[in-house]
Formats: sequence, structure tokens, C-alpha cells
Amino acid sequence: MRVFAIGDLHLPGGQDKPMDVFGAGWIDHPHKIRRAWLEVVGADDVVLMPGDLSWAMTLEQAGADFAYLSGLPGRIVIIRGNHDYWWSSISKVRRALPPNVVALQNDHLMLGAGWAVCGTRGWTVPGSYAFQPEEDTKIYLRELQRLELSLKSAMRAGAQRLIVMLHYPPTNERHEPSGFTRLLEAYPVVHCVYGHLHGPARRQALVGLVGGIRFHLVACDAIDFRPVLIETIAA
Repeated sequence: MRVFAIGDLHLPGGQDKPMDVFGAGWIDHPHKIRRAWLEVVGADDVVLMPGDLSWAMTLEQAGADFAYLSGLPGRIVIIRGNHDYWWSSISKVRRALPPNVVALQNDHLMLGAGWAVCGTRGWTVPGSYAFQPEEDTKIYLRELQRLELSLKSAMRAGAQRLIVMLHYPPTNERHEPSGFTRLLEAYPVVHCVYGHLHGPARRQALVGLVGGIRFHLVACDAIDFRPVLIETIAA
């Protein structure tokens, strides 16, 4: 089994949200992603999708985007992004998703051979230029709790190696430690994948091996709209 990742698909969701305002690479990007996906992902593979799947405002509007995912090979694992306004209660989300898509919230997915996927949306972290203590502290602390619930659920299930999905980057622009990085280091996390950063902001990304964890920015425009291989898990 191979584990790929690609985030921030920003599928239309019935909205008039042309993404090419963010650069020529976004022109016809759903077809670009599908073409690359079919080239690299097999039926037995897993694809991690860390948020901002669709511009839809409701589950009903997201139906066409769910159908798009249903036509792609592999098992897809999603978390909520800051623009996934269609994401309502987790029970409703799971009922609406096609069979090949799994949504995580406060829990995990076992992959086999001791590997599991955990995740939560995350949030802007203290020390970031965008962090407003009065507005952001409560959400930041809640997302830390949700990540720990996810990590603990995997450990109770016997996981030995973890892949964590966040939507937001786990550090501020100076790559200072945060509650997210401290949690990742407290558990057997091997990989952390995240998105959210586009355009010039991609230069702020924490990538590579840091503190024994390999960090990956997988927003689709950062990886040329092509799922990237994160790990190969032996049967």
C-alpha cells in the first residue's frame, strides 16, 4: 500500500469561484488533478486530503464534488479545512460521502502494519502575524484537544507509527514550537501533512525532517496538482 497526499482541491461546489485568479496553474485544475491522480494512484492506495476540498456551502451543494472523488481510485481520507463550510455534523458528513472516502474527526483510521492516520483542522498558532489572542486562543486550544483525541484513539487501537493531517501549518512563520508540534513529538508521529499555504506564503512552509518528524506541504498548487507519495506500507 502506498500513501499519497494532496490538499486544497478547492472544487467548485456549485459556486462561482474560479481559482485562476491565484495563477495560471489553477486553470481547469480539477481535470489536471484527475489526470495526474489516475497516473500515479492505484486502487489499493490511500490518498490523504487535508482540508479545503470544496467551496460548497451545504452538503447538497457538495454532491457533485463528492461524485468527483467517487470516480478516483484509492481510499481517500479527509479532514475539514477552513473553507469547508459544507462540513456539518460528522454523522451527516459521513452519510453523504461516497464509499471510498473517510472523514476523520477526533478519531483515526488504521492502515495496517501498525500505521494509522490521525488529524484535525488546526488553527493559526501563537506568534503568527495573523494570531489575534482574543479571537484565536479558544479555537487554537480546541483544535489541540481534537488532535490529542485523535492521537489517543490511534494509540488505544494499537498504532505504532502515525501520519498526522492538519489543514493549517503546525508552526508560525518563524517555525517556532507550538502546541501542535509538541503534541506531534509526544506521540510516534512519522509524517505530518498540511496545506493552507498558497502563492508567496508557501515560502513560510515547514518542510523536511525536523525533530524526527517529516513535514510535507501538500496544497495542490505547491505540488503541481499531483498527489505526492508520503509512505509505502508493506503488507
